[in-house]
Amino acid sequence: MTSSESELLALLCELDDPVHLEWPQGYDRRKCAEPFGRLVARLEQDFAVGCEFEQDTQDSSEYGRIHVPAAALKRGSRLVVCISKFGNLALICADNPGAFLGTAEAIDEGELHVDDLAKVDQALRELGYVVVPEELLTRDYEGPSKQYLDGERPDWWARFFGYF
Repeated sequence: MTSSESELLALLCELDDPVHLEWPQGYDRRKCAEPFGRLVARLEQDFAVGCEFEQDTQDSSEYGRIHVPAAALKRGSRLVVCISKFGNLALICADNPGAFLGTAEAIDEGELHVDDLAKVDQALRELGYVVVPEELLTRDYEGPSKQYLDGERPDWWARFFGYF
């Protein structure tokens, strides 16, 4: 399982393709929808709550998001799980992407409990997703698709979870 920072960066570079920005070559919505549906069901079961979700996001390299409500968590903000259309990449964040400088900061500030994070992380990994820390995704993007990314300072999040 890919887990080290260098392995994750290598995976992001491998998945990067300036010809296929919004989704990878050979993309099949059904192949994203099926595991995404299993993930929604798993999180609803694990947290014993209905989760709001959005999927098949238009004009974005993000496939969808799942919101685990704060009331189902041990403390703090809701949990948001973002799924990319590329390589089964997943992001876990407290409240919303960018609300904290990663899950460690959210834990330090009392907005996320380590047990809740571990539960989501385990579900993602067991369903074949590759969890990429938000801290890594906020690094400057210097890949071949840079000219297509909005913003003065594009990052890896914009490339694999953003809009075009």
